[in-house]
Amino acid sequence: MYAVVGCTDCANMWLLSNPRESKTATCPRCGTRHQTKKLRRFFESEDRDAARQARSALLAKKHGDSEAFAQVAHVSELDRQVDESGIDDREYLEGSGLDADEVFDAGEQAKHGRAASSGSVDRVTAVKDAVRNGDRPTEDEIVAAVTEQGVPDEKARDVLEKLRRRGEVSESGGRYRLL
Repeated sequence: MYAVVGCTDCANMWLLSNPRESKTATCPRCGTRHQTKKLRRFFESEDRDAARQARSALLAKKHGDSEAFAQVAHVSELDRQVDESGIDDREYLEGSGLDADEVFDAGEQAKHGRAASSGSVDRVTAVKDAVRNGDRPTEDEIVAAVTEQGVPDEKARDVLEKLRRRGEVSESGGRYRLL
């Protein structure tokens, strides 16, 4: 069961799932806690998409945009369009300078309750340790130190560059230090 409810303090409308099972609800806009039985219910449905559509229609009417709302697709269709547009997770991560495979592996390991590195060396930690333990080491010295720990040469260089771009290490005259 889903209900479109409204806050008595700020007039925000939101979707409340299972309104009969919870005793209180907190307004996502102003943070006011309400007793669910006292909240005004503008719409109720077993179907979440129907409740979302009703909330959207109510908000459009509240703001005088009913005509424009009538021309827009159903919220579930809009969701489908959003899912099909934009960039996927891999493209976003790589565009942010992250190794998407490492992120996905870490997510899988966390989901299955395994240790973050499952016996292998954490590349970022290895590179940071090599920078920390060296006396303003060069890139080649850092890479040599981490390849001894099993980190591939190219990955070590990638991690070092990412740390530099994020401002966690600095490079001056070909020598690195932690910040």
